[in-house]
Amino acid sequence: MRIPVAGAIAFFITIFLIWAFRPLLVKAKLGQRILEIGPNWHKSKEGTPLMGGIFFGFAIILSTVVVLLSDILLGTQKKLLICLAFIFLHSTIGFIDDYIKMFKKRNKGLSAAAKLVLQFAVTAGFLAALGVMGLNTTQLYVPGIDVYIELGIMYYVIMLLLIVYIINCANLTDGIDGLAGSVSLIIMVLFVLLSLIVPDNLTAQKLLADSDTAAVLAGAAVGALLGFLVFNFHPARIFMGDTGSLFLGALAVAMTFMFNMPLLIIPISAIYIIEGLSVILQVISYKTTGKRIFKMSPIHHHFEKCGWGEVKIVGVFTFITALFCALGYYLYTTIWY
Repeated sequence: MRIPVAGAIAFFITIFLIWAFRPLLVKAKLGQRILEIGPNWHKSKEGTPLMGGIFFGFAIILSTVVVLLSDILLGTQKKLLICLAFIFLHSTIGFIDDYIKMFKKRNKGLSAAAKLVLQFAVTAGFLAALGVMGLNTTQLYVPGIDVYIELGIMYYVIMLLLIVYIINCANLTDGIDGLAGSVSLIIMVLFVLLSLIVPDNLTAQKLLADSDTAAVLAGAAVGALLGFLVFNFHPARIFMGDTGSLFLGALAVAMTFMFNMPLLIIPISAIYIIEGLSVILQVISYKTTGKRIFKMSPIHHHFEKCGWGEVKIVGVFTFITALFCALGYYLYTTIWY
């Protein structure tokens, strides 16, 4: 029952906060400024309130803590607290970026270098904390073939690069109404489903997974994202901003660590990864050949330029996410059966 309770609490908190604060944000003119390099039809969105991620992020963390408060007070939720700190700190980086955009009137917010330094620092601290507390190992499980590979110090290097890349890709996915929220919602539904199939007779290695706690966090995320999407579906009445997109990227990563399956992030965040790769390939192609591969990157803008509507893009990308999450579900269940 803790899963639906967490989801319901997060849903209503998100709905209430956006309903209460959105008019104030509009009145204070704390809205999105549209870059000239973006699609020109996005100009109509200028002024839409930003930083909606504060509301669903707060709802997810609060509802999770409330539902698991007794366990937290007993000191049995160290991994959860480390993961929540990791998510919160990445969201804070996004908040700083949004704050600069809104109050300092700098369209691009934090410099790329400053953002990366902060992200690497937070991620390194996250991995170190898990290692010191004995909540993680340097063995990397390869799903599907049931093999553990001991990587030693290289584990931290690989995970550091992968995590920061995934989180930034999630940030790039937030470019049209409802896209990042819908993709992330499907990912969180997957984690709820995964928590329901984990049997009790786990091996010592798999005891590092905390599926019961992860289920509550995922349930809270599902509820909060449903509440946010009420206001974020096209035409969006509020945007999540970097505060929200970095929160969601970090949340997806943290969930894989809660299940002790960090490589699971690769199939389930396929859309995040594709969005990031489209930007990298576009830059490389333009700088080396002077030609662009896509009409615009990230790739969701390419499809916009091809005549796809925002609702269609969100629908297709969400469906693709569901397919890759189904693959992740299959790979994960091979561990137990």
